Amino acid sequence: MNVPSGDFMAGRMIEREQGAARMSRPVYLDHAATTPVDPRVAAAMVQCLTAEGEFGNPASASHSYGDAAGALVETARAQVAAAVGAAPSEVFWTSGATEANNLAIFGVAQYYREYGRHLVTARTEHKAVLDPCRELERRGWRVTYLVPDGGGVIHPDQVAAALQADTVLVSIAQVNNEIGVIQDISAIGAVCAKHGGARLHVDAAQSVGKIAVDFAALGADLMSLSAHKVYGPKGVGALLVSRRGSPQDRERVQLTPLQFGGGQERGLRAGTVATHQVVGMGLAFELARTAPPSEVERIAVLRERLWQGLAPLGGILRNGDAKHSVPHLLNVSFEGVEGESLLAAVRGRVAISTGSACTSALQQPSYVLRALGRDDVLSESSLRFGLGRGTSESDIDTAVAAVAQAVSRLRKIGGA
Repeated sequence: MNVPSGDFMAGRMIEREQGAARMSRPVYLDHAATTPVDPRVAAAMVQCLTAEGEFGNPASASHSYGDAAGALVETARAQVAAAVGAAPSEVFWTSGATEANNLAIFGVAQYYREYGRHLVTARTEHKAVLDPCRELERRGWRVTYLVPDGGGVIHPDQVAAALQADTVLVSIAQVNNEIGVIQDISAIGAVCAKHGGARLHVDAAQSVGKIAVDFAALGADLMSLSAHKVYGPKGVGALLVSRRGSPQDRERVQLTPLQFGGGQERGLRAGTVATHQVVGMGLAFELARTAPPSEVERIAVLRERLWQGLAPLGGILRNGDAKHSVPHLLNVSFEGVEGESLLAAVRGRVAISTGSACTSALQQPSYVLRALGRDDVLSESSLRFGLGRGTSESDIDTAVAAVAQAVSRLRKIGGA
Protein backbone atom coordinates (compact mmCIF):
# COMPACT_ATOMS: atom_id res chain seq x y z
CA MET A 1 0.00 0.00 0.00
CA ASN A 2 1.73 3.17 -1.20
CA VAL A 3 1.37 6.31 0.85
CA PRO A 4 0.36 9.45 -1.03
CA SER A 5 2.51 12.47 -0.34
CA GLY A 6 2.60 16.04 -1.58
CA ASP A 7 -1.17 16.10 -2.08
CA PHE A 8 -2.10 18.01 1.05
CA MET A 9 -4.05 20.64 -0.89
CA ALA A 10 -6.04 17.92 -2.64
CA GLY A 11 -7.12 16.71 0.78
CA ARG A 12 -8.09 20.23 1.73
CA MET A 13 -10.30 20.46 -1.36
CA ILE A 14 -12.01 17.19 -0.44
CA GLU A 15 -12.72 18.57 3.03
CA ARG A 16 -14.10 21.80 1.55
CA GLU A 17 -16.40 19.86 -0.77
CA GLN A 18 -17.66 17.77 2.13
CA GLY A 19 -18.10 20.94 4.16
CA ALA A 20 -20.34 22.41 1.45
CA ALA A 21 -22.62 19.37 1.83
CA ARG A 22 -22.90 20.06 5.56
CA MET A 23 -24.13 23.63 5.35
CA SER A 24 -27.01 22.87 7.70
CA ARG A 25 -24.60 21.74 10.45
CA PRO A 26 -22.86 24.11 12.88
CA VAL A 27 -19.41 25.45 12.03
CA TYR A 28 -16.91 23.07 13.64
CA LEU A 29 -14.33 24.87 15.79
CA ASP A 30 -13.48 22.12 18.27
CA HIS A 31 -10.49 20.57 16.51
CA ALA A 32 -8.58 20.44 19.78
CA ALA A 33 -11.09 17.85 21.00
CA THR A 34 -10.91 15.78 17.83
CA THR A 35 -10.39 16.19 14.11
CA PRO A 36 -12.39 14.52 11.33
CA VAL A 37 -10.60 11.59 9.74
CA ASP A 38 -8.97 12.58 6.47
CA PRO A 39 -10.80 10.82 3.59
CA ARG A 40 -7.51 9.34 2.36
CA VAL A 41 -6.85 7.95 5.82
CA ALA A 42 -10.31 6.40 6.00
CA ALA A 43 -9.82 4.78 2.58
CA ALA A 44 -6.50 3.27 3.64
CA MET A 45 -8.07 1.89 6.82
CA VAL A 46 -10.92 0.22 4.93
CA GLN A 47 -8.38 -1.76 2.90
CA CYS A 48 -7.30 -3.49 6.11
CA LEU A 49 -10.74 -4.68 7.19
CA THR A 50 -12.29 -6.98 4.62
CA ALA A 51 -11.35 -10.26 2.96
CA GLU A 52 -10.27 -8.40 -0.17
CA GLY A 53 -7.70 -6.45 1.81
CA GLU A 54 -4.96 -7.01 4.39
CA PHE A 55 -7.12 -8.17 7.29
CA GLY A 56 -4.67 -10.67 8.78
CA ASN A 57 -3.27 -10.64 12.29
CA PRO A 58 0.10 -8.88 12.01
CA ALA A 59 1.54 -11.27 14.60
CA SER A 60 0.69 -14.33 12.44
CA ALA A 61 4.09 -14.96 10.90
CA SER A 62 3.21 -18.43 9.62
CA HIS A 63 1.37 -17.26 6.47
CA SER A 64 1.18 -14.48 3.90
CA TYR A 65 -1.91 -12.83 5.42
CA GLY A 66 -0.05 -12.12 8.63
CA ASP A 67 3.10 -11.11 6.77
CA ALA A 68 1.19 -8.58 4.68
CA ALA A 69 -0.51 -7.06 7.72
CA GLY A 70 2.77 -7.02 9.61
CA ALA A 71 4.44 -5.15 6.75
CA LEU A 72 1.74 -2.48 6.88
CA VAL A 73 2.20 -2.10 10.63
CA GLU A 74 5.93 -1.55 10.19
CA THR A 75 5.36 0.93 7.35
CA ALA A 76 3.05 2.88 9.65
CA ARG A 77 5.64 2.73 12.43
CA ALA A 78 8.22 4.24 10.07
CA GLN A 79 5.78 6.95 9.00
CA VAL A 80 5.08 8.02 12.56
CA ALA A 81 8.80 7.97 13.37
CA ALA A 82 9.65 10.11 10.34
CA ALA A 83 7.02 12.68 11.27
CA VAL A 84 8.40 13.24 14.78
CA GLY A 85 12.16 12.77 14.42
CA ALA A 86 12.32 9.32 15.99
CA ALA A 87 13.61 5.90 14.98
CA PRO A 88 10.99 3.26 14.09
CA SER A 89 12.31 1.10 16.94
CA GLU A 90 11.31 3.86 19.37
CA VAL A 91 7.60 3.74 18.38
CA PHE A 92 5.29 1.57 20.50
CA TRP A 93 1.59 1.41 19.60
CA THR A 94 -1.07 2.19 22.22
CA SER A 95 -4.81 2.82 22.21
CA GLY A 96 -4.20 6.57 22.37
CA ALA A 97 -2.31 9.30 24.19
CA THR A 98 -4.05 8.51 27.48
CA GLU A 99 -2.67 4.98 27.53
CA ALA A 100 0.70 6.27 26.37
CA ASN A 101 0.76 8.76 29.26
CA ASN A 102 -0.18 6.06 31.74
CA LEU A 103 2.43 3.66 30.37
CA ALA A 104 5.13 6.33 30.58
CA ILE A 105 4.28 7.52 34.08
CA PHE A 106 3.49 4.22 35.77
CA GLY A 107 6.11 2.37 33.73
CA VAL A 108 8.94 4.66 34.80
CA ALA A 109 7.70 4.95 38.41
CA GLN A 110 7.55 1.19 38.82
CA TYR A 111 10.84 0.40 37.10
CA TYR A 112 12.85 3.00 39.02
CA ARG A 113 11.05 2.73 42.35
CA GLU A 114 14.23 1.56 44.06
CA TYR A 115 16.09 4.64 42.81
CA GLY A 116 13.49 7.22 43.79
CA ARG A 117 9.83 8.00 44.28
CA HIS A 118 9.56 11.64 43.28
CA LEU A 119 7.96 13.07 40.12
CA VAL A 120 7.57 16.60 38.72
CA THR A 121 4.71 17.83 36.55
CA ALA A 122 2.61 20.97 36.07
CA ARG A 123 -0.81 21.98 37.32
CA THR A 124 -1.87 22.67 33.74
CA GLU A 125 -1.26 19.15 32.42
CA HIS A 126 -4.01 17.03 30.87
CA LYS A 127 -6.01 14.81 33.21
CA ALA A 128 -4.32 11.81 31.57
CA VAL A 129 -1.12 12.98 33.28
CA LEU A 130 -2.49 14.49 36.48
CA ASP A 131 -4.69 11.54 37.44
CA PRO A 132 -1.88 8.94 37.15
CA CYS A 133 0.32 11.24 39.25
CA ARG A 134 -2.36 11.50 41.92
CA GLU A 135 -2.76 7.73 41.90
CA LEU A 136 0.97 7.37 42.46
CA GLU A 137 0.69 9.77 45.40
CA ARG A 138 -1.90 7.44 46.89
CA ARG A 139 0.62 4.62 46.49
CA GLY A 140 3.38 6.46 48.31
CA TRP A 141 5.17 8.50 45.63
CA ARG A 142 5.70 12.26 45.99
CA VAL A 143 4.73 14.67 43.19
CA THR A 144 5.67 18.33 42.76
CA TYR A 145 3.08 20.30 40.75
CA LEU A 146 4.62 23.35 39.09
CA VAL A 147 2.55 26.53 38.74
CA PRO A 148 2.93 28.34 35.39
CA ASP A 149 3.30 32.07 34.97
CA GLY A 150 0.29 34.18 33.96
CA GLY A 151 0.75 33.20 30.33
CA GLY A 152 0.79 29.48 31.05
CA VAL A 153 4.54 29.00 30.59
CA ILE A 154 6.59 26.62 32.74
CA HIS A 155 10.13 27.96 32.95
CA PRO A 156 13.13 25.61 32.92
CA ASP A 157 14.48 27.09 36.15
CA GLN A 158 11.24 26.06 37.86
CA VAL A 159 11.91 22.48 36.80
CA ALA A 160 15.51 22.71 37.97
CA ALA A 161 14.42 24.02 41.38
CA ALA A 162 11.85 21.22 41.75
CA LEU A 163 14.27 18.37 41.03
CA GLN A 164 15.34 16.32 44.02
CA ALA A 165 17.96 13.63 44.47
CA ASP A 166 15.34 10.91 44.02
CA THR A 167 13.38 12.46 41.12
CA VAL A 168 12.79 9.77 38.48
CA LEU A 169 10.39 11.51 36.07
CA VAL A 170 9.41 14.96 34.80
CA SER A 171 6.22 15.11 32.71
CA ILE A 172 5.48 18.32 30.80
CA ALA A 173 3.23 18.71 27.73
CA GLN A 174 4.71 20.39 24.69
CA VAL A 175 1.42 22.12 23.78
CA ASN A 176 -1.33 22.72 26.32
CA ASN A 177 -4.65 21.33 25.17
CA GLU A 178 -6.77 24.22 26.50
CA ILE A 179 -4.73 27.34 25.80
CA GLY A 180 -2.26 26.13 23.15
CA VAL A 181 0.84 27.42 24.96
CA ILE A 182 4.12 25.84 23.81
CA GLN A 183 6.69 24.87 26.42
CA ASP A 184 10.45 25.02 25.88
CA ILE A 185 10.97 21.27 25.93
CA SER A 186 14.58 21.45 24.72
CA ALA A 187 15.57 23.60 27.70
CA ILE A 188 13.63 21.41 30.11
CA GLY A 189 15.28 18.35 28.57
CA ALA A 190 18.70 19.88 29.19
CA VAL A 191 17.78 20.43 32.84
CA CYS A 192 16.75 16.79 33.20
CA ALA A 193 19.88 15.56 31.45
CA LYS A 194 22.05 17.56 33.84
CA HIS A 195 20.23 15.95 36.78
CA GLY A 196 21.05 12.51 35.41
CA GLY A 197 18.31 10.45 37.00
CA ALA A 198 15.20 12.38 35.93
CA ARG A 199 13.62 11.03 32.76
CA LEU A 200 11.60 13.51 30.69
CA HIS A 201 8.14 12.54 29.41
CA VAL A 202 6.39 14.84 26.95
CA ASP A 203 2.69 14.71 26.11
CA ALA A 204 2.73 15.78 22.45
CA ALA A 205 -0.87 14.90 21.58
CA GLN A 206 -1.56 18.50 20.51
CA SER A 207 1.79 19.09 18.80
CA VAL A 208 1.91 17.10 15.56
CA GLY A 209 0.68 19.07 12.57
CA LYS A 210 0.88 22.34 14.49
CA ILE A 211 4.58 22.74 15.28
CA ALA A 212 7.74 20.90 14.32
CA VAL A 213 8.35 17.88 16.55
CA ASP A 214 11.83 16.35 16.75
CA PHE A 215 12.00 13.69 19.44
CA ALA A 216 15.76 13.23 19.23
CA ALA A 217 16.59 16.95 19.19
CA LEU A 218 14.27 17.77 22.09
CA GLY A 219 16.17 15.43 24.40
CA ALA A 220 12.99 13.77 25.66
CA ASP A 221 13.07 10.19 26.94
CA LEU A 222 9.38 9.47 26.31
CA MET A 223 6.71 11.11 24.18
CA SER A 224 2.97 10.42 23.89
CA LEU A 225 1.21 10.77 20.53
CA SER A 226 -2.41 10.64 19.39
CA ALA A 227 -3.90 9.99 15.95
CA HIS A 228 -7.28 11.65 16.29
CA LYS A 229 -5.82 15.11 16.92
CA VAL A 230 -4.18 15.03 13.48
CA TYR A 231 -6.95 13.75 11.18
CA GLY A 232 -6.42 10.11 12.04
CA PRO A 233 -8.76 7.65 13.78
CA LYS A 234 -9.71 7.58 17.45
CA GLY A 235 -8.51 4.64 19.51
CA VAL A 236 -4.86 4.59 18.47
CA GLY A 237 -1.74 6.39 19.61
CA ALA A 238 1.89 5.72 20.34
CA LEU A 239 4.51 6.07 23.03
CA LEU A 240 7.99 6.98 21.89
CA VAL A 241 10.68 5.43 24.09
CA SER A 242 14.21 6.71 23.54
CA ARG A 243 16.75 4.05 22.62
CA ARG A 244 19.74 6.31 23.28
CA GLY A 245 22.56 4.48 25.00
CA SER A 246 23.20 0.77 25.32
CA PRO A 247 20.74 -1.65 26.98
CA GLN A 248 23.19 -1.96 29.88
CA ASP A 249 23.49 1.82 30.30
CA ARG A 250 21.47 3.09 33.27
CA GLU A 251 20.83 6.33 31.38
CA ARG A 252 18.77 4.41 28.82
CA VAL A 253 15.14 4.69 29.84
CA GLN A 254 13.39 1.50 30.93
CA LEU A 255 9.70 0.79 31.62
CA THR A 256 7.69 -1.79 33.49
CA PRO A 257 4.78 -2.96 31.26
CA LEU A 258 1.24 -2.32 32.45
CA GLN A 259 -0.42 -5.24 30.67
CA PHE A 260 0.72 -8.72 29.75
CA GLY A 261 -0.37 -11.26 27.18
CA GLY A 262 1.09 -12.21 23.82
CA GLY A 263 4.28 -10.20 24.09
CA GLN A 264 3.41 -7.80 21.27
CA GLU A 265 5.30 -4.52 20.88
CA ARG A 266 8.49 -6.17 22.12
CA GLY A 267 6.83 -7.10 25.38
CA LEU A 268 6.01 -3.53 26.37
CA ARG A 269 2.35 -3.46 25.33
CA ALA A 270 0.59 -6.81 24.91
CA GLY A 271 -2.45 -7.17 22.68
CA THR A 272 -3.15 -7.72 18.99
CA VAL A 273 -2.13 -4.65 17.02
CA ALA A 274 -5.14 -3.19 15.16
CA THR A 275 -3.73 -3.00 11.65
CA HIS A 276 -6.37 -0.61 10.30
CA GLN A 277 -5.88 1.77 13.22
CA VAL A 278 -2.11 2.02 12.99
CA VAL A 279 -2.25 2.27 9.19
CA GLY A 280 -4.60 5.22 9.67
CA MET A 281 -2.27 6.83 12.19
CA GLY A 282 0.76 6.30 9.99
CA LEU A 283 -0.85 7.93 6.96
CA ALA A 284 -2.27 10.79 9.05
CA PHE A 285 1.21 11.54 10.39
CA GLU A 286 2.71 11.26 6.90
CA LEU A 287 0.19 13.79 5.60
CA ALA A 288 0.94 16.11 8.51
CA ARG A 289 4.68 15.82 7.83
CA THR A 290 4.28 16.74 4.15
CA ALA A 291 1.80 19.58 4.69
CA PRO A 292 3.07 22.93 3.38
CA PRO A 293 4.16 25.55 5.95
CA SER A 294 1.62 27.89 4.40
CA GLU A 295 -1.15 25.90 6.09
CA VAL A 296 0.02 26.90 9.57
CA GLU A 297 0.35 30.48 8.34
CA ARG A 298 -3.23 30.35 7.03
CA ILE A 299 -4.49 29.13 10.40
CA ALA A 300 -2.59 31.92 12.16
CA VAL A 301 -4.30 34.52 9.96
CA LEU A 302 -7.69 32.98 10.73
CA ARG A 303 -7.07 32.98 14.47
CA GLU A 304 -6.13 36.66 14.35
CA ARG A 305 -9.31 37.33 12.35
CA LEU A 306 -11.27 35.55 15.07
CA TRP A 307 -9.60 37.51 17.87
CA GLN A 308 -10.01 40.86 16.10
CA GLY A 309 -13.66 40.03 15.51
CA LEU A 310 -14.31 39.26 19.18
CA ALA A 311 -12.18 42.00 20.77
CA PRO A 312 -14.65 44.87 20.06
CA LEU A 313 -17.15 43.18 22.40
CA GLY A 314 -15.08 44.48 25.29
CA GLY A 315 -14.67 42.74 28.61
CA ILE A 316 -12.88 39.74 27.09
CA LEU A 317 -9.52 38.30 28.10
CA ARG A 318 -7.21 36.17 25.98
CA ASN A 319 -5.91 33.21 27.95
CA GLY A 320 -2.36 32.04 27.37
CA ASP A 321 0.78 33.66 26.01
CA ALA A 322 -0.10 34.53 22.40
CA LYS A 323 3.58 34.73 21.40
CA HIS A 324 4.30 31.21 22.62
CA SER A 325 1.26 29.28 21.42
CA VAL A 326 0.07 27.32 18.42
CA PRO A 327 -2.19 29.27 16.05
CA HIS A 328 -4.82 26.54 16.10
CA LEU A 329 -6.18 27.45 19.54
CA LEU A 330 -7.77 30.57 20.97
CA ASN A 331 -9.05 30.57 24.55
CA VAL A 332 -11.08 33.59 25.65
CA SER A 333 -12.87 34.56 28.87
CA PHE A 334 -15.96 36.78 28.64
CA GLU A 335 -16.80 39.05 31.54
CA GLY A 336 -20.45 39.08 32.55
CA VAL A 337 -21.31 35.82 30.77
CA GLU A 338 -21.53 32.26 32.07
CA GLY A 339 -19.74 29.83 29.79
CA GLU A 340 -22.35 27.07 29.66
CA SER A 341 -25.08 29.60 28.84
CA LEU A 342 -22.93 30.99 26.05
CA LEU A 343 -22.31 27.50 24.67
CA ALA A 344 -26.04 26.79 24.69
CA ALA A 345 -26.77 30.07 22.94
CA VAL A 346 -24.42 29.38 20.00
CA ARG A 347 -24.91 25.61 19.86
CA GLY A 348 -26.97 25.64 16.66
CA ARG A 349 -24.42 27.73 14.76
CA VAL A 350 -20.98 26.92 16.16
CA ALA A 351 -19.46 23.79 17.72
CA ILE A 352 -16.97 24.92 20.36
CA SER A 353 -16.13 23.97 23.95
CA THR A 354 -15.32 25.49 27.30
CA GLY A 355 -12.13 23.44 27.64
CA SER A 356 -10.87 19.88 27.46
CA ALA A 357 -13.42 17.36 26.18
CA CYS A 358 -12.25 15.04 28.97
CA THR A 359 -13.51 17.44 31.66
CA SER A 360 -16.40 19.21 29.91
CA ALA A 361 -19.02 17.07 31.67
CA LEU A 362 -17.78 18.10 35.12
CA GLN A 363 -19.24 21.65 34.85
CA GLN A 364 -16.60 23.25 37.04
CA PRO A 365 -14.11 26.08 36.44
CA SER A 366 -11.15 25.17 34.25
CA TYR A 367 -8.25 24.11 36.48
CA VAL A 368 -5.89 25.24 33.69
CA LEU A 369 -7.21 28.79 33.76
CA ARG A 370 -7.25 28.87 37.55
CA ALA A 371 -3.57 27.87 37.49
CA LEU A 372 -2.97 30.95 35.31
CA GLY A 373 -4.52 33.13 37.98
CA ARG A 374 -8.02 33.53 36.59
CA ASP A 375 -10.74 33.55 39.24
CA ASP A 376 -13.57 31.02 39.20
CA VAL A 377 -15.96 33.41 37.45
CA LEU A 378 -13.63 34.08 34.52
CA SER A 379 -12.56 30.44 34.41
CA GLU A 380 -16.20 29.42 34.04
CA SER A 381 -16.86 32.00 31.32
CA SER A 382 -14.21 30.83 28.88
CA LEU A 383 -14.51 29.35 25.40
CA ARG A 384 -11.89 27.34 23.53
CA PHE A 385 -11.87 27.77 19.74
CA GLY A 386 -10.01 25.02 17.87
CA LEU A 387 -9.23 25.77 14.22
CA GLY A 388 -8.35 23.14 11.63
CA ARG A 389 -7.74 22.29 7.99
CA GLY A 390 -11.34 22.77 6.95
CA THR A 391 -11.76 26.13 8.71
CA SER A 392 -12.48 29.01 6.34
CA GLU A 393 -12.86 32.77 6.63
CA SER A 394 -16.63 32.39 6.42
CA ASP A 395 -16.52 29.92 9.31
CA ILE A 396 -14.67 32.49 11.42
CA ASP A 397 -17.12 35.22 10.48
CA THR A 398 -20.06 32.97 11.35
CA ALA A 399 -18.51 32.20 14.74
CA VAL A 400 -17.81 35.87 15.48
CA ALA A 401 -21.37 36.86 14.60
CA ALA A 402 -22.91 34.06 16.66
CA VAL A 403 -20.76 34.67 19.73
CA ALA A 404 -21.14 38.46 19.56
CA GLN A 405 -24.91 38.19 19.35
CA ALA A 406 -25.07 35.71 22.22
CA VAL A 407 -22.70 37.67 24.48
CA SER A 408 -24.61 40.90 23.96
CA ARG A 409 -27.93 39.24 24.69
CA LEU A 410 -26.68 37.37 27.77
CA ARG A 411 -25.06 40.49 29.19
CA LYS A 412 -28.34 42.39 28.81
CA ILE A 413 -30.22 39.58 30.56
CA GLY A 414 -27.66 39.49 33.35
CA GLY A 415 -27.51 43.26 33.67
CA ALA A 416 -23.78 43.33 32.92
